[in-house]
Amino acid sequence: MSVSKNPDACPVSILMSLLSGPWTMYILWVLCNSGPTRFGALKHLVEGISTKVLTERLRMLEAAEIIYRHYEPTVPPQVTYGLTERGQELVDVLHQLSTLAERWYGSEQQSECEAKKPMHSPSA
Repeated sequence: MSVSKNPDACPVSILMSLLSGPWTMYILWVLCNSGPTRFGALKHLVEGISTKVLTERLRMLEAAEIIYRHYEPTVPPQVTYGLTERGQELVDVLHQLSTLAERWYGSEQQSECEAKKPMHSPSA
């Protein structure tokens, strides 16, 4: 997915197009709650996503400068993703969406959500 280079494009439309892709908000939510996270841990925490789609979404978010990718040339290589300064600007919005979701969908889903809540550890 490419971000519009059209100078007449609506900024809200550009941002919504970027964030509305499959799995994008969920990936950002996990990074918001987990902090810098290795690829394998992200794959585990974003339950149901394929490796291909996760890779595509991460590349798109990195190109948009919302997340960063840190590569360690170890054996095996370690790749860690985290929110950039620009990505950090989304944290309040993500927390507001979380609050709204809890209010709308009640406490019966809360226990399931808590069970899936990522740890604050960047382990793989």
